[in-house]
Amino acid sequence: MSDSPKGKRPLVADNRYGRKAKAAASRRTAKKAAAKPKAKATRKRSARARTAKKRGGIMGFFVGLARWILRLIWVVTSRTALVVSVVLALIVGYFYTTLPPVAQLLDGRASGSVTMLDRNGEVFAWRGDQFGGVVTADNVSPHLKNAVVATEDKRFFNHFGISPRGIASAVRINLSEGRGPLSGHGGSTITQQTAKLLCLGEPFDPSGTQTEAEYEAECRRGSLKRKAKEAVYALAMEAKYSKNEILSIYLNRAYMGGGAYGAEAASERFFGKQAATLDPSEAAMIAGLLTAPSTLSPTSNLERSRNRAATVLRLMKEQGYLTAEEEAVALAKPAELSEAAEARAGGYFADWVMSTGPEFFTRNTTEDVIIRTTLDQRMQRAAVEGLNWVFENKVRDGSKAQAAIVVMSADGAVRAMVGGRKTKVSGAFNRATQALRQTGSAFKPFVYAAALDLGYSPNDLVDDSPYCINIPGSGQWCPKNYTNRFVGQTTMTNALAQSLNIPAVKISESVGRETVSTVASQFGIKNDLAAGPALALGASESTLIEMTGAFAGILNGGSSVTPYGLIDLRLRGDSEPLMGTGGGIGERVIQESAARQLVYMMEKVVSQGTGTRAQFGGRQLAGKTGTTSAAKDAWFIGFSADYVAGVWMGYDDNTPLKGVTGGGLPAEIWREAMSRVHEGVPLNALPMADPAPAQVIFEGEVNTTAPITQNNPATDTLVSRPSNIIDQVLQDIFGGGRSGGGGPPTSNGGNR
Repeated sequence: MSDSPKGKRPLVADNRYGRKAKAAASRRTAKKAAAKPKAKATRKRSARARTAKKRGGIMGFFVGLARWILRLIWVVTSRTALVVSVVLALIVGYFYTTLPPVAQLLDGRASGSVTMLDRNGEVFAWRGDQFGGVVTADNVSPHLKNAVVATEDKRFFNHFGISPRGIASAVRINLSEGRGPLSGHGGSTITQQTAKLLCLGEPFDPSGTQTEAEYEAECRRGSLKRKAKEAVYALAMEAKYSKNEILSIYLNRAYMGGGAYGAEAASERFFGKQAATLDPSEAAMIAGLLTAPSTLSPTSNLERSRNRAATVLRLMKEQGYLTAEEEAVALAKPAELSEAAEARAGGYFADWVMSTGPEFFTRNTTEDVIIRTTLDQRMQRAAVEGLNWVFENKVRDGSKAQAAIVVMSADGAVRAMVGGRKTKVSGAFNRATQALRQTGSAFKPFVYAAALDLGYSPNDLVDDSPYCINIPGSGQWCPKNYTNRFVGQTTMTNALAQSLNIPAVKISESVGRETVSTVASQFGIKNDLAAGPALALGASESTLIEMTGAFAGILNGGSSVTPYGLIDLRLRGDSEPLMGTGGGIGERVIQESAARQLVYMMEKVVSQGTGTRAQFGGRQLAGKTGTTSAAKDAWFIGFSADYVAGVWMGYDDNTPLKGVTGGGLPAEIWREAMSRVHEGVPLNALPMADPAPAQVIFEGEVNTTAPITQNNPATDTLVSRPSNIIDQVLQDIFGGGRSGGGGPPTSNGGNR
């Protein structure tokens, strides 16, 4: 029960002072609550101060000193970093301003290139610094772009020009392999490699004291100073160009082996296609070359190049550029070289063409030159296959003997050339054009050419019997035949077919050595010819291409021939040639009738004489064998109605051949090569003329039908008119120089 009146609320303490007092009390409570943290902070500071006071003395001094040093280091480092950043930015800015437009950086060669086309307009060889044309990261094969990034710089699209992670990894690898930190692996990004290809913006000065090789070596130098400048230059490139533009510069300037600069040149060089059409295996092979382009070049070692390509394919799969199935397909079908790449830049023929053209458009060209040539790649393969077949099947293993082949048309257009047994070479010694060798009996056709041009007949008789000449200052010289036998009276045709030495010397002396020398020289034998009677037996030296060209002159009707391989030369992009061929048919040397009779005589060499091993396919063939003294050189040079070919065989050091004559292995090489050359070529007759029967005096009557045989029993009464002239001339010159038959001749009888 309450004492309060009804209806009134009881009084409480909160209402004693009214609402204002209540609000003031609330504010005081809030202030006290807010003051508590401040009091705690004050107490902590006081505690630290008390602790500092307690740490006074030596310990406090060193602690304070350490704190001061740390603050100093921080101030110096931060301000130094700021200064370095500003300086770096200024240097990068400077390089930025010096960088030209991308288009000016895509072709960085100091010299030009030569591209050679065969007779059908197909590319078969390159020389110089080849640049196939500009490609970009946008239009090149995506497989090539991916392969390059996967192999050279997998973080290319993510870094800013340099890769600290890559540099650290490279330093670690170098140290683990016992090298200096900057020796070996460089950790360079594609951007840095591109900066190096640009030589950090320092162009080559041809007028300076530094050679191009020294300039390139300086650009590749890996000193610390050079590396630092390279990094700064890379930063400037990243600021100036897009990633695709940097990659485009790299793809165009990088050397990729085989004389190819840039992806387009490498693609054409190795695969005969554009860089935009490369498949994964081909792209991997080209990307793999960037590590060591000369060593890994597929034209140097295809197997090694394929192994490197397999590694690139694995990297592409690991980084997601290829699926496992695509990698398996590429590995199962590795890249194949084009036929031109297989030929190793055209080999001996390309080297010869380069040596025949003007130096400023071939060996030292600063332009991109296109040369159209006479080469027939089918015939080139035929010559190589023929040579290889004989050495594989007829020559003992390990033999160091060499051989050379030249095939040409009757006008001197060279269709094939093999300068030695190593056929896939460039810059090697060319035995077809550079080796001066004694010609032996291969020279004899020029002796008979001189005689026929003076009116002699193939059926004229000459006496093959012991014969000596007194040479002033040297004494008596007595040639002998290869067989050391004599056949007596014989026709000139048979004397050539059997390669008899004494008849050749007699005819040479009869018509005059100067006449023979003139005929040989006009047919294209340029070297000094022997002055003595041994001229007729091939004592002079010549090259295979000269001899083959001289025989081409016999085939074409008696006109001189200058062998040539260059048809015309023009600059890339021009439609009109700057120069044309420097060879072909020249002036007439002997009458056409004499040439046709000589072809008739040389046909007997192949059909009946020393060159029978050269026969093939039922064709009419003509030629001449040649073996020098001591068998140091063996020759066979001959022709069909369509092509002329010459073969030489011997040792580079003049070691005598064992059991080899011109009618042996050289004739077989000639047959194997020419039978392949003539595949699909119709059977055509040789341009020869059968000689008229010789006028024979027999017991005072003229018999125009009596046959002339090798050993006619009526040699005392059966003679032809020209033979009487030969004997009479010899008697007038040498006073009966024919030996009296007192024993066999003693020298110079090894030629056949």
